[in-house]
Amino acid sequence: QVQLVESGGGLVQPGGSLTLSCSVSGNFISIGIMGWSRQAPGKEREFLASITRSGSTYYADSVKGRFTISRDNAKNTVALQMNSLKPEDTAVYYCNAPVTTTIILNYWGQGTQVTVSS
Repeated sequence: QVQLVESGGGLVQPGGSLTLSCSVSGNFISIGIMGWSRQAPGKEREFLASITRSGSTYYADSVKGRFTISRDNAKNTVALQMNSLKPEDTAVYYCNAPVTTTIILNYWGQGTQVTVSS
C-alpha cells in the first residue's frame, strides 16, 4: 500500500515563509516526477511545481520566484519551500507522484492546509 503524506502546513502571516514536506511510504519500485498542487475554496486544483528524479524543475507562473521544489530520492520525499506568502496562497496543498509497484499509478496525498492571514 503506497501512501503520500504531507506535513508542514499552518497559519502564516503575509510575507512569511513555510516549508511543506511530502513523504512516500509503502512497497514500491520507483517514484516518477513529483509535484505540488493546491486547491482554494471554490476553485479548481491548481498545479504549482514539479521535479524529476534528476532534479529538473518546472513552476507555474503564479509561484515562480517565490516557491522552490526539491526532492530527496534516498528518503522518498519532496518539499516545497514557500516564501513571500500572500493571502491568495491560502489553500489546501497536495503532493502527487506516479509510483511504480506492479503497475504505475498516480498517487495523491491527503493535503495540508496553508492559511496566510494577519
